[in-house]
Amino acid sequence: MTLQHIAGALERAAAALKRRPDLATYEDAPATARWTGGLHCISSHPNGTAIATDLPEGIGGAGGHVSPGWLMRASLASCAASSIVLCAATVAIELTSLEIVVGSRSDARGMLGVAGDDGRAIDPAPVAFDVVIRLSARGVSKERLEELVATSLRCSPVPAAIAHGVPARVRVEIEAA
Repeated sequence: MTLQHIAGALERAAAALKRRPDLATYEDAPATARWTGGLHCISSHPNGTAIATDLPEGIGGAGGHVSPGWLMRASLASCAASSIVLCAATVAIELTSLEIVVGSRSDARGMLGVAGDDGRAIDPAPVAFDVVIRLSARGVSKERLEELVATSLRCSPVPAAIAHGVPARVRVEIEAA
């Protein structure tokens, strides 16, 4: 898709939502994970796309697929990249390259229920995310690209969800064995 195509689609969507703000809120497509044995799961989208996950061998998995934590980092990176491209299109910046690398640091004791030295539970969530954004555009200043990134990230759903700690409502449904 061209820059103009993306910008035009955004303009039409924004105009429609200004006329009909009631259309702005929607249910996102659910992700369904099914356990297939061991620590292997298949996560699927209603359109049929499926991604296999597993955990590393050191904690009982086979290690043959990406981990759920990696999927979260990939989601953060790809959502941020998409938002940057969308924002660039709205201000007619033609990017020549864009790469986002998301790393994190975690403490495996949290996932395994092993207490810290002080006897307290350790949070299983990553301790921090490290996000490196590399981008370029001919004839666009460093300051303008930094502003583009800052504006984009304020409108990016996955980075915002992580930054704001969006709560998850959990409902357990027990099936007959």
